[in-house]
Amino acid sequence: MKSIVPTTSCPDSLPPHQNNPNALLVQKTQMGTTEAYLGSVSLAWVAERVGFAADLPLFQQQRDPKTANISINAETIDSLYQRPLNWARQAPLTEYLARRHDRKFPPLLAVISPDWVDNPQASQWGEDGRAKQAAADLTPIDTIPQLALLNLPPSISIFALDGQHRLMGIQGLMTLLQTGTLQPLTRSQKTTGTPLTLNRLAAANNSTPEAMQALAKDTVGIEFIPAVLAGETRDEARQRIRSIFVHVNLMAVKLSKGQVTLLDEDDGFAIISRQIAVTHPLLRDDDSRSPRINWDGASVSAKSQVLTTLQALRDMTVGYLTPRFPHWLAEYPGTIPPRPTADDLAEGLSELMRLWDGLGTLPSYKRMELGVETLYLRRFSFESGGGEGNLLFRPVGQVALAQALGVVIFQRYLPVVEALKRLQKFDDDGGFQSMELPQSLWYGVLYDPNKRRIRVSGKDLARKLLIYLLGGMKENQEIADLRLELAKARTFENRAVSFQGKFVTPREVGMPRIIES
Repeated sequence: MKSIVPTTSCPDSLPPHQNNPNALLVQKTQMGTTEAYLGSVSLAWVAERVGFAADLPLFQQQRDPKTANISINAETIDSLYQRPLNWARQAPLTEYLARRHDRKFPPLLAVISPDWVDNPQASQWGEDGRAKQAAADLTPIDTIPQLALLNLPPSISIFALDGQHRLMGIQGLMTLLQTGTLQPLTRSQKTTGTPLTLNRLAAANNSTPEAMQALAKDTVGIEFIPAVLAGETRDEARQRIRSIFVHVNLMAVKLSKGQVTLLDEDDGFAIISRQIAVTHPLLRDDDSRSPRINWDGASVSAKSQVLTTLQALRDMTVGYLTPRFPHWLAEYPGTIPPRPTADDLAEGLSELMRLWDGLGTLPSYKRMELGVETLYLRRFSFESGGGEGNLLFRPVGQVALAQALGVVIFQRYLPVVEALKRLQKFDDDGGFQSMELPQSLWYGVLYDPNKRRIRVSGKDLARKLLIYLLGGMKENQEIADLRLELAKARTFENRAVSFQGKFVTPREVGMPRIIES
């Protein structure tokens, strides 16, 4: 395909090379330390020059050719720039561009990355690993200081940091204009439904296929940021780009919690959670078994074989490590926390690794490692196929346990080894199993016998009960309050259920025994 000249207007005072197809007139913008360059280009130019982050040479060995997404593993976890692509959005976005006369896409945010950026041996890198120059090559315009020509030869990679689904829609439009059809796709890029046709869309617009070719000349705003700034290391540059992506989206349409955890470069809990997810033997992907992590969703579906979700893993990390690293939290809800120091992150990862090493010794998780399906271990006994109804295979139970361990280990100073030893005994005695039975401590707490499902609202009570079981409650009033709260949770229509399954007065429900060493 021949080079497409960016659609832009240039004042007469610009240099002679203003018509260079590999240069774009831009206006420089500055917010804080973030310098960017704002221009206007045709949709055809976007489709030809702008790609997805997964197209970068850095990810070619880790790219899924079917979905164009990057595989999440130990090699890529800290290099991802975007959320996964959802190809089901392409056809609706393309149809929107083709049918709406009042169409409008917000500007795309793109990263410009010369080929030297991913070559540590390139001359543009100093011996100290810092860039000698920025990735953006600008020709200043002396008469208009705010304007410049941004040089974009074909050797420079451009990928959409924010707006990848808009890019997907634009690419679909170009396919539609060039071939006359566009096949709708599923999220994972499989064909589905009836193809869009240029003839039908032209008729709907009272137009002709020939006239609709003018859509390629529509213009859209595009803002460029350099992949590397002068003086940055590659890691610093990567962190800056990832942070900009998360900041832009946190200030606009929110990412899912799992996506934020996957990409966040500021939240220390998220950073070490995803590292644990791809490195710990209990959690990381293994070709010999089903995946253990749901990377994007907020819950575990009824038929899923995963152990937990990335979001639950982060919640566990927050619950466990907040007593140890309270300064990792954002100062105010909804604000972005400061990135912890490298030493803090290393210590936090070490503490988290020690926790998961200990959890891996619990009998329930050992059974999983021996091949018992997580679906069976999680499923209630009355569900199809039967199951163990085990708290340790429910995200809400996992989070409650991690929160309790954080309190008893970092605030009540119970040694990790001792805490895990007590949990092993409790698990050996079946303490985490059969939540749906009255004999279980979790009946009425994390299991709702009326609705026959998990009671998420019982997480805080479960946390308190685990603290109590581990010997972390010493105040008589605190224990008395817990007794009342437990009795209330096991009371239904003014009738309380004892641990023997009999109807009793709330006063007679009682309390479980503290786990002895």
